[in-house]
Amino acid sequence: MRQKYPSDISRERFGQILPIPESARKTAKPRTIDLYDVFCAVLYLLKSGCQWCMIPSDFPKWRTVYS
Repeated sequence: MRQKYPSDISRERFGQILPIPESARKTAKPRTIDLYDVFCAVLYLLKSGCQWCMIPSDFPKWRTVYS
Protein backbone atom coordinates (compact mmCIF):
# COMPACT_ATOMS: atom_id res chain seq x y z
CA MET A 1 0.00 0.00 0.00
CA ARG A 2 1.40 3.37 -0.96
CA GLN A 3 1.09 6.74 0.70
CA LYS A 4 -1.78 9.04 -0.30
CA TYR A 5 -0.74 12.29 -2.04
CA PRO A 6 -2.77 15.49 -2.56
CA SER A 7 -2.46 15.05 -6.32
CA ASP A 8 -4.15 11.61 -6.30
CA ILE A 9 -7.60 11.12 -7.79
CA SER A 10 -10.13 8.56 -6.61
CA ARG A 11 -10.31 5.12 -8.20
CA GLU A 12 -13.88 5.94 -9.26
CA ARG A 13 -12.71 8.97 -11.27
CA PHE A 14 -9.86 6.92 -12.69
CA GLY A 15 -12.43 4.36 -13.84
CA GLN A 16 -13.85 7.05 -16.13
CA ILE A 17 -10.40 7.69 -17.63
CA LEU A 18 -9.29 4.04 -17.88
CA PRO A 19 -10.92 3.27 -21.28
CA ILE A 20 -8.58 5.77 -22.98
CA PRO A 21 -5.25 4.09 -22.10
CA GLU A 22 -6.86 0.65 -22.42
CA SER A 23 -7.96 1.37 -26.00
CA ALA A 24 -4.43 2.44 -26.95
CA ARG A 25 -2.92 -0.77 -25.64
CA LYS A 26 -1.48 -3.24 -28.08
CA THR A 27 -1.66 -6.99 -27.52
CA ALA A 28 1.10 -7.80 -25.10
CA LYS A 29 1.83 -9.75 -21.97
CA PRO A 30 -0.37 -9.08 -18.94
CA ARG A 31 0.34 -5.92 -16.95
CA THR A 32 2.27 -6.19 -13.71
CA ILE A 33 1.93 -2.50 -12.77
CA ASP A 34 -1.36 -0.88 -11.73
CA LEU A 35 -2.26 1.88 -14.20
CA TYR A 36 -3.86 3.84 -11.35
CA ASP A 37 -0.47 4.13 -9.62
CA VAL A 38 1.19 5.20 -12.87
CA PHE A 39 -1.48 7.82 -13.52
CA CYS A 40 -1.22 9.18 -9.98
CA ALA A 41 2.56 9.35 -10.39
CA VAL A 42 2.15 11.47 -13.52
CA LEU A 43 -0.29 13.74 -11.67
CA TYR A 44 2.24 14.03 -8.83
CA LEU A 45 4.96 15.06 -11.28
CA LEU A 46 2.72 17.65 -12.91
CA LYS A 47 1.60 19.09 -9.58
CA SER A 48 4.99 19.14 -7.84
CA GLY A 49 7.21 19.92 -10.81
CA CYS A 50 9.86 17.48 -9.60
CA GLN A 51 12.26 15.66 -11.91
CA TRP A 52 11.41 12.17 -13.17
CA CYS A 53 14.19 10.52 -11.21
CA MET A 54 13.05 12.23 -7.99
CA ILE A 55 9.63 10.56 -7.93
CA PRO A 56 8.84 9.09 -4.47
CA SER A 57 9.79 5.44 -4.08
CA ASP A 58 6.26 4.26 -3.29
CA PHE A 59 5.21 4.97 -6.90
CA PRO A 60 6.31 2.60 -9.68
CA LYS A 61 9.87 3.08 -10.92
CA TRP A 62 10.34 6.39 -12.68
CA ARG A 63 11.28 4.73 -15.97
CA THR A 64 8.01 2.81 -15.95
CA VAL A 65 6.02 5.99 -15.31
CA TYR A 66 7.98 7.83 -17.99
CA SER A 67 7.29 5.09 -20.56
